[in-house]
Amino acid sequence: MSQKPDAPAVHHALQLAGDCGSCFGLCCVALPFAASTGSAGFAADKPAGEPCGNLGADFGCGIHARLRQRGYAGCAVYDCFGAGQKVSHHTFGGTDWRQAPDTARRMFHVFPVVRQLHELLRHLAEMLDRPAAAPLHAELRRALTGTEKLTSGTPDDLAAVDVPAVREEVNPLLLRASRLVRDAEAPGPKKEHRGADLVGARLRGARLRGASLRGALLVAADLRGADLRYADVIGADLRDTDLRGADLTGALFLTQPQLTAARGDSATVVPRPLTRPAHW
Repeated sequence: MSQKPDAPAVHHALQLAGDCGSCFGLCCVALPFAASTGSAGFAADKPAGEPCGNLGADFGCGIHARLRQRGYAGCAVYDCFGAGQKVSHHTFGGTDWRQAPDTARRMFHVFPVVRQLHELLRHLAEMLDRPAAAPLHAELRRALTGTEKLTSGTPDDLAAVDVPAVREEVNPLLLRASRLVRDAEAPGPKKEHRGADLVGARLRGARLRGASLRGALLVAADLRGADLRYADVIGADLRDTDLRGADLTGALFLTQPQLTAARGDSATVVPRPLTRPAHW
């Protein structure tokens, strides 16, 4: 006899991946580019609210197929987690900022708010798909429903959202869920590197199964052949991290932007539903 699910998996109906064809090019306008930092992956400086010179009349990117070659690796890495189409067609009803210039300022302001909320939704939805987190599924579902309700508000509602306060409320729940999953999948002592500065660290072959790498700075770190199974990598900076041959099976809260920002190869084990970046 099959087991009856405790509740409908409504989170699967959420659109938490960017669909550039259904967006008004918001990331290409609302966000600033900073070539002067030398590490952000942009070939030119651009202030927030000003369209990128590569943005077409149809809101498509004129160099999308050549972003890395043209110096825009930052754009190749970026994912709005579905915020672009949500703001374009739900929050503003399909009226774009060129048609209605008076909406531009508000549209560009609420886009990053929705993007951050959608990232939280993604993390909550992931824990709802983790059987080991079942004792917290009811709390996770309530948090997901409440956060999704925030994203469905009016432009004025969204402008008033205190994102840091929402994160402060949700993060302890995600941490508890992470502990449940990691204890189940990687029993025993686990490495604690939360918030650690591991820039350029030599961690080749490191045994980090079930480790906490939450918020760790792993820029250009050598993690070749490392065991990262079921490691918690929420917020970890993986820019230029060498993941060749690393095993990321079951890695918690790993996002496509994090993976795309890193370096890997055909031997890197990439967890579903993420995909191996084309430039590896």
